[in-house]
Amino acid sequence: MIIDLDHDPFATGHKRSQCLLRYIKGSAASSGMKSPVYMFMEEIMTMKFAKIALVTAAAIGAMAPAMANAKAGDWIVRARAIMIAPTDGGNNGDVTGIAGATVNVDNAITPEVDFTYMATDNIGFELIAATAKHHAKGAGILDGAGNLVNTWVLPPTLTAQWHFAPEAKVRPYIGAGINYTMFYNEKATSTLDGALGGDTKAKLKNDWGWAVQAGVDIDLTEKFFLNLDVKYIDINTKATLTTGSTVRTVKVDLDPIVAGVGFGMRF
Repeated sequence: MIIDLDHDPFATGHKRSQCLLRYIKGSAASSGMKSPVYMFMEEIMTMKFAKIALVTAAAIGAMAPAMANAKAGDWIVRARAIMIAPTDGGNNGDVTGIAGATVNVDNAITPEVDFTYMATDNIGFELIAATAKHHAKGAGILDGAGNLVNTWVLPPTLTAQWHFAPEAKVRPYIGAGINYTMFYNEKATSTLDGALGGDTKAKLKNDWGWAVQAGVDIDLTEKFFLNLDVKYIDINTKATLTTGSTVRTVKVDLDPIVAGVGFGMRF
């Protein structure tokens, strides 16, 4: 049988190669052996299909999600929106000299930034920086009085973390560490001035505490990831209220749960 490949409009590309190979194979079979031409064509076709397989595999690999997992020596920066929710209002003491007069501290929402250095693939050290304005409101016999003291709180916290699955797309971690809480721009309100009988100065004591955390990083791209994080921070202080020559104090426990969601980037 004669195959006119030049005048067959359908004998193009792969089809033309297959027709030619079958023709050569048929000729070789009639002679009882593979011709050099057939062996050459067979090798070309084998290489062609191998190349297609390699290109396909590479394309599939390129479509696989990239991971933003950090390794030893990497730096991670996260930015979160956090809610700071004090938990120990019931343990706050009374204002000295005024039985039953105490305070509770309200929640606050603020941005937060943290920096993590990965000492190994599993162990990281995270420094957390955020500041928020809180209001100490009247409680006990002062319930309903509203804001008594406004203050800014800055509790930088350093934790050591254990990352459970450093090479996975979803990477949970836990951590524990210490914090040093600083209070600044404390101001007594006119409500407190009236309750204590004159212009009052408020001062809150800085203090050391401890912290624990748990969170998870979820890859979005090769460098960026979503982060969910929750912490418990031990924050206790003593407020000193000075009205003229009269000094009063009150113990205030914040001990907040800090819940945050945000994004991170690996460097």
